Order: sequence, then C-alpha cells, then structure tokens
Amino acid sequence: FLGCGITLLLVSFFIGSLQMPSFQPGILYQYRYSLDAQLGYVPRVSLEGSWMRTEALVHVQLLWRSQAGEQLLQVQIQNLKFSHEPEREKSLNATGDPFTETTLGKENTAELQLPVFLHWNNGKVCIYGDREEKPLILDLKRGLISLLQFQPHAGRITEEDISGNCNVTYAVSKDSVVKTKDLQECTRPRFGFTSVNKIFGIQLQPISRSLYLMKGSVIQSVLSEESHVVSLNLRSSTGIVITSRLQLELMSSSMPGLAEISGQSLQEALDSLLEKHQPISLVSQPFKRICTQCSSLKDYLKTVGNRRVKMDISKVSTTWQFHRLIQMLHSAKKRDVLQLLRKASEKTVPFFIDAAVAAQSTASLAALSEFLDFSNKKQEPLVEKFLYAAAFSPRPSKELLRLLLDKLNGKQLTPAIWETGIIVTGSLVGKLCRMKLCGLQEVELGMETVLRRLSETEEESEMVTYLLSLKNALLPETIPILLNYAEEGSAAVSGTAVSALQRFSTQHITGEVKKAMRRIFHEKMRKYEKTCRLTAAEILLDNEPLPMDITNILLATRELETEMATFLLSKIQSSLHSPHHPARKAMEELLKDPWINNYSYLSKAGISSSFSGPLTGNNMNKIVGHLSFGTILFLIETKPCAADFSLPVYLKVTFEAKGLDSVLGENTNEEEEQQLMAGMSAIVFDVQLRPVVFFQGYTDLMAKVLLSSGEPTNVIKGNVLLMDHQQAIPLQSGLQAVVELQGGLGIDISANIDVNIWEQESKTEIRTRGGLAIDFQAELDGPFFQASLRSQTEVETALNFATALRFSGSPMLMCLQLNEEQLPYREIFTISETSVNQSVTVRKGRRGMLAGRDFALHTGNSEMCKILLAEEKKQ
Repeated sequence: FLGCGITLLLVSFFIGSLQMPSFQPGILYQYRYSLDAQLGYVPRVSLEGSWMRTEALVHVQLLWRSQAGEQLLQVQIQNLKFSHEPEREKSLNATGDPFTETTLGKENTAELQLPVFLHWNNGKVCIYGDREEKPLILDLKRGLISLLQFQPHAGRITEEDISGNCNVTYAVSKDSVVKTKDLQECTRPRFGFTSVNKIFGIQLQPISRSLYLMKGSVIQSVLSEESHVVSLNLRSSTGIVITSRLQLELMSSSMPGLAEISGQSLQEALDSLLEKHQPISLVSQPFKRICTQCSSLKDYLKTVGNRRVKMDISKVSTTWQFHRLIQMLHSAKKRDVLQLLRKASEKTVPFFIDAAVAAQSTASLAALSEFLDFSNKKQEPLVEKFLYAAAFSPRPSKELLRLLLDKLNGKQLTPAIWETGIIVTGSLVGKLCRMKLCGLQEVELGMETVLRRLSETEEESEMVTYLLSLKNALLPETIPILLNYAEEGSAAVSGTAVSALQRFSTQHITGEVKKAMRRIFHEKMRKYEKTCRLTAAEILLDNEPLPMDITNILLATRELETEMATFLLSKIQSSLHSPHHPARKAMEELLKDPWINNYSYLSKAGISSSFSGPLTGNNMNKIVGHLSFGTILFLIETKPCAADFSLPVYLKVTFEAKGLDSVLGENTNEEEEQQLMAGMSAIVFDVQLRPVVFFQGYTDLMAKVLLSSGEPTNVIKGNVLLMDHQQAIPLQSGLQAVVELQGGLGIDISANIDVNIWEQESKTEIRTRGGLAIDFQAELDGPFFQASLRSQTEVETALNFATALRFSGSPMLMCLQLNEEQLPYREIFTISETSVNQSVTVRKGRRGMLAGRDFALHTGNSEMCKILLAEEKKQ
C-alpha cells in the first residue's frame, strides 16, 4: 500500500528486546498529547523568539488484527487547545502563565477531529485517511502517526516517516527504547534551492531523539525532542534555532472502545468501514507560504516612470532595492518585465537587467531574450551587463545557458561581446556541473562548442579566450587539454593554460600535472615566459609538494635572475609562517639541513615579494609584487571566510606590464625582447572576467597618455545575487519550517595603471566599493499559527590596493599598500506571529561603525614605502 513506512534492517546488535507493541480490542486507550515549538536567535538577542504550545487528547482503538500480528488502529485527536506566547507579552507577564489561548474555529476543529487509520505490521506503518484535508492539519496527524513507529529491538534501520526516508538507530533496555534519527541524511521530496558556492549557503545542525517507555506490550509514554540550528556559512555567528518537543502519555486504558472488525485481510477490514479511506504518504509535502502583502511588478510599473532613482551601486540602500525587485520578478509576467526594461531610463536599465537575471524566472528570461540584441552595437554595454550577471548567478539554470548559446550562435558579434560570451559559457557550464547537471543537453553543447572551436582555431587570441572559458568551467576532464596547451602553446597561450591549472584543487593536481609543471619551471624542453614559470612553481609548492620539488626550486634560485629568485624565496618564507599552508611541514623538515638553510640560498637583493596570510584576522589574502627587468606583475587575492562584518569578495586582480625595457633605453637579448603592453586580468566570485588591455605598443601608450581623462577603468560594476537559498524542514511534530537566505551585493571595482616613462615610475590602484545586504529568515507553520524570525544585516565597505614603483636609481623601489576604510553596519531583528485572532510584529536593531585600517605586509615593503612616500611629500 502507498505510504507504508518501509523498513530495511541494516545492522542488528541485540542489547535487549521488548514485546512488539500491541493494543487490545474493545478498549479505548487515551493519551495526553502535548506539543511545544520555538523559534529563536543564535546567539540570543534582546528578542527571545516565538513559542507555541498545543495540548490534546489522543484516542487509540484497535479495529482489526491478524494472526500474524498485523493491527489496524483508529487514531483520533480530541479537545485540542492551542496557545502561544507573544513576544510583546513576555516582559509584561513576569509571573504566572504567559501563554495566550487561541480560538481554533469550528471548521478547523471538525477537520482536526476526523480520525486516521494506522496499519501496524512489525514496525512498518501505513496511514489511511482523507487526502483532501488541509495540508497543515494532515501534517499534524502525520507527525503523530510517525511518533508511533518504532522497533522493539536494537539496531540500525532505514525508516520512512514525516521527515522523509531516514537512517534510524535504536537502543533498547529493559523497558525503554531510544530512537535517534539521522536528519542530515534524510531523503525527501525535492524542494527549494541553494547556491553553487557553499560559502554563500547555510549550515544545518539537526538533532532528533525519541524515548519510548513500555509496560508489557503497551506504550506508556513517548518523548520526542528535535532541534535544528541554522547558520550562515559566511557569517557563522548569525543563526536561528528551531526546536520541537512532542510528548504522549497514557492516561487511561479502562474505558470501553469500538468493537473489533472481522475480516481475513486488511483490505476487507478497510472496506467494512463506513467511509472509504485512501492510503496517504507519511512523508510531509513541503510548501512555501504565500506572501499576501508583497508588492507586484504591475504596481511597481505604475510609478517607475515618475521616480528619480539615484543608483549608487555601492550603497546598501540600492542593494535592498535589488532584493525587492527580484521578489517582484519571481511572479511577474513576461509582458510586465519587458515593459519594465523598455520603460526604464538609460541609467536604470542595467540595474533591471541584473535583477531579471538574478530572478531567473521563465518570464524574466523570455523578456531578456526579446529585449537584448547581441548584434546591436548600441546595446553592447547592456549585453555585457547581461553576460556578467549570468556568470555571477549563484544557481544558474539550463534555460539561462540555452539563452546564452542561442544568442551566440551564428550572430555577427563585436569581438568584446564574443569573447565575453565564450568566457561566460565556461562559467555557466562549470556551475551546472557542480550542481550535478553535467548530463544536460545544454551543458554538453556548451562544452562541446568551446572544445571544438579551441581545437580548430589557429589564432592566438581565440585560443586564449577558449582557454579562459575552460578556466571558468574547471572540469577535471579538461586537464589533459590544458596541459597540452601549457607545454606547447605560445607565451600567451601557455601562461593562460597554466593559470587555469592553478585554479584546480589539490585532488586534481596529479603526478602528470606535477611532471608538466616541473618541465615548465625548469625549462626542460623549451623556454617559457617568466610569469608562466613562476605560476608552475606555485602549483608545485601549493599542492602537497614533494621534498624533491622544494629542494629543486631552492637550488634553481641560484641560477634565476634576482627578482624571480627573490619572489620564490619570499613565497617559501611566507608559506613557513602560514599555519595552514600544505608545504609548511615539508619545508620545515627540509630547512633543518644547513646545506639548504643558509645565507647563500635564502638571501637575495631583489625587491619582489609574496605575502600570504590573514591580513584582517578573518580573510585569507595573497599579495604578490614581482619585478623583472622590463616586466611588472602585481596581484592581490582576497578570500572570504566565516567572519563578522567583512565584505565577502573573492577577488583576484593581476596587473602586468611588459616590454618596459624598450622605453627605458635598456638593451636586452633579442629573444627576450617583448612588446610594450600593460593589462589587467580579474577573477571575481570565482568568475574569470575578460582581460582588459590598457595599452599595447608604444604608439598606443602615447595616445593613451595624451588623451587620458584620468578616470579609472571599470572592472565590474553592478548588483550581484550571492546568496540564494530556500529549504523546507519538516519537524517530527508535524509542523514545517522553511529557511530562506538572500544576499545581494552592490559592487563597484575600478582599476588604473599609470606608467610615466619620463619620470620612470609606475603606479597602479584598485578601488573596491560594496554594499552588502543579507536577508535571513525562518518561517514556522502550523494549522492555527504562523511565526517568522528575520535577521537583516547590511554593511558598506571599501578596500583600496595601491602600488608605486620607481625605475630610476639603484636599487629600484616598490611599495605595496592595502587599506580598508571605516565600515558602517546595521542589524535588524524581526519577529512576526499570526494566529486566528491576532497578529503581532516586533522589531529591534543595532548599528555600529568599525574603524578603518592600514595593513602591514612585511618589513621590507614597509621600508620601501617610507622612502617612496617621503620623496612624494618633498615633491
């Protein structure tokens, strides 16, 4: 029969054994039933949370039994009383019972008292009743029936109940059974969604235990306690706890009950009942509460033309607007979304495109498809906005990828749109594969397109674009292809392929990968560009390095040019001071050898540096400054982790300038001479962006110097939905909780590079501005009561990274500076409770300001900064 709690015995270790529970015919078993549930904040704030209590009588009567021990029971809830403790009354009722009894209503009471029928067979439970009952009332009955499912012997089994299909462990003593349910591994109907990047998701810590006390074959009492602590991965100090306590206690077994039904089988017994009852699944069917007070896009459109909207992307007020618009777009129709895009002003259209992509509804994607013309040069900024919004999607859909592939196929596109589209294709393919959707037709088509075109092209620039797409996809099966291009490609192709390999986790850096990196670093087969060799060395050092690799890299520093050697030694020394670096222990052992650990090996006169470690006490950062003659390389990398009030930006920006020797009047070997150029490559939120070239060639440099407005180059500017999570949590009690997380970031990253050939100096600057808004809430729903806890956090922050380099004089000087501006933040806590006869909302908040700070990197850098900054003041 449908709905049976199928039980599979996996492990059996008999500590003890009880009689199989059974009931006698003609007797009414009366139990006292109580349910307590709470929503609260973790850690506790001035608002304590929401509490509810339900009490009732439960009548259990045997209707039919077989010789094999099967039983058909009638279970009925009577005299239910519901009460709750409004938040506003907790301080008013210091004494006495603060709970307020709530009227249930005749219709709800009548439906609640309708009986359900339980088929009990050696621990297997099936339920029969009316499927048309209200879902919340039916769930309350499911919870009660699930409570009556247990095994009288010890072991580990898989059971189906209201929580889903779960692993359950039983421990049995003389007259009691302890049931522990593994809620982490339960499988249940598909519902909700989560972000691909786990750092932008939530962590759930559930516990479920039940205690059964027996007297002979009769259940005397049951106590079931369950809790779920839900917190943000990014900011683990913010969380919500959901608790539920369910109790049954036998009050009487002496009153007369219903007469036993005759019948040879269960079906005959069911057919003899006056009403036909259908089998009902024990598993709770998740649902989302409908918002009756939310604004609609149709209403928003009535005022959008009259609004004077100031879109300061880095302000948190804009990010909250972004949140609200996404909610409206989820339920909007295509014609309304299209009207929004066409009616918007030139300044607000990009904002609406960001929101429409983030919403990812069928209607919003269809409207975007009709509105955007990839071949229209006038729409190029809007198309690029769409492409990056798609790349940053926290949980892209196959429909989004299909839209992108359709727009790229067979169109006459500008080089910038074509390159960006191919790079973004890799990002969507990679995310869908991490969502275990690699088998989708759209994913296979996207990957096949990139790989086929990569193998067909002979243009270096196109090869680089396709390799950047693979760098975004991060599919392990593409590693052999990347290795081939890393070893055989031109300087630009080889460097791109090696940088793609660097993004893979340690488990994918196999022996074959390490052999190739050794050949590149030590130039076994051919010459490689310096930055490519350094990246190969980093891959060897950062992925469970062998002592042989560390030794050979240290030995090689004696033959390398000063700045390359200085950079590698700086990296090794920085790794030694990083407690979690994978090479630390191997390096410490190796440096016990005085033949290696001496001044001759570990001292160099260069100014290149590498710093890796916690700058803020929370975020892991890496800052690199490498200088070789004619080449400058600056890199800053920040990684978010669980912390209070930090901007969750994974950012890796690389500046590179080459061929400077040609304008500084220095002679170089013919084979080492490089074309003059300066460019920037950025990875933001795990997405490789299309590289930016500031200038290429001497003529282009002169034109940029003469025509430059002095304005920085935009790296990324827009609103990004980082966190998008929805999850249903069915409780043993029959209540349901739904947890939702939405986190938006308005981000503005700009960069600038200034090469002054007359003064023989270079300056670079990266400015990051952001407004982060996190909306984290839990809803608890029962038949007569609804409660919501909401935690809203907002932060505005700014991070600046600047470099200064002076070529003239000896030695050359380089200064790296990193600072964070003051950081205002605010938190708002809201509790809402709704019952049949009242509705209460209480809100409290707190705000603060964290001081700005400058971060010291290392002593050598500080000394050079003092010299350069002192000279600037004199000038």
